[in-house]
Amino acid sequence: MVDEIKNKALALGFDLCGIARVRPLDEHRQKLRNWLAKTYHAEMTYMTRHYEKRINPSLLVPDARTVIVTGVNYFNKYEPRDDQPEFAIYALGKDYHRVLKDRLYLLLDFIKSKDPETRGRPFVDTAPVLERAWAVEAGLGWIGKNSMLINKDLGSFLFLGVLIINRELEYNNTISKDLCGKCTRCIDACPTGAILENRTIDSNKCISYLTIENKGSIAEKYTEKIGKKIFGCDICQTVCPWNSRVKETAIKEFEPLPEILKYTVDDWKNITEEEFNTVFKDSAVLRTGYEGFMRNLEDLRFKI
Repeated sequence: MVDEIKNKALALGFDLCGIARVRPLDEHRQKLRNWLAKTYHAEMTYMTRHYEKRINPSLLVPDARTVIVTGVNYFNKYEPRDDQPEFAIYALGKDYHRVLKDRLYLLLDFIKSKDPETRGRPFVDTAPVLERAWAVEAGLGWIGKNSMLINKDLGSFLFLGVLIINRELEYNNTISKDLCGKCTRCIDACPTGAILENRTIDSNKCISYLTIENKGSIAEKYTEKIGKKIFGCDICQTVCPWNSRVKETAIKEFEPLPEILKYTVDDWKNITEEEFNTVFKDSAVLRTGYEGFMRNLEDLRFKI
């Protein structure tokens, strides 16, 4: 059954698939508590909710027995021109939440066709699930110093999707070795100093947070360091040696939107809210909203 599930996952476009036994992730309990206590979550108050569910997935899915973790490479070669703002690579194409969840539902349907008593739920980064921790548990890689999951073959440009089901399966027994070694390139390259020790991120300083989740103005001390990044940041991934040979994604939905490749800063400054919503209707960029997007254009004071 496990081999069938993994083969089906690959056939659906996933690049990785691992399987872990449901259990409370007690080793992450205190780390998460400390991270919240130090307010490293900034204004992401949703991180303070459903604390126990983040630790114990059996509270999310009744009779949960198994966590199936999938990974998809989303990397695209992307080099914006000098007169263009820069988007994080993950946001170039269609919203990964929808793309992965649709495939996870198909995977669940496949499992049900083999075992009709199967019940489960898919999760893609919008519920209290520690996807990266479960990816490690399922043998898909290790957590790098930039807090990203790294796979030795595929690097870290990976979307993770989780399927929690009520059936017992054969579980992974091999945890990937941490291969970061003494490398500190991601820490050294972060322009705002957001990457701390022990694979911890201070969201208050993180460019991704400042340009996406942050609701207020961007502090002037960060605007020069952010440069022309309009939505998210890839610096800690692009400098990682494990991404030096990463291949481009085969998922068509992740190809860059034509407007992102074409529009200049002036084009974006003149876009109406209606046009913005049309361009990004199926995009993760919609998360920042029109006002947040225009704030970024203003606060970052693009020097082109």
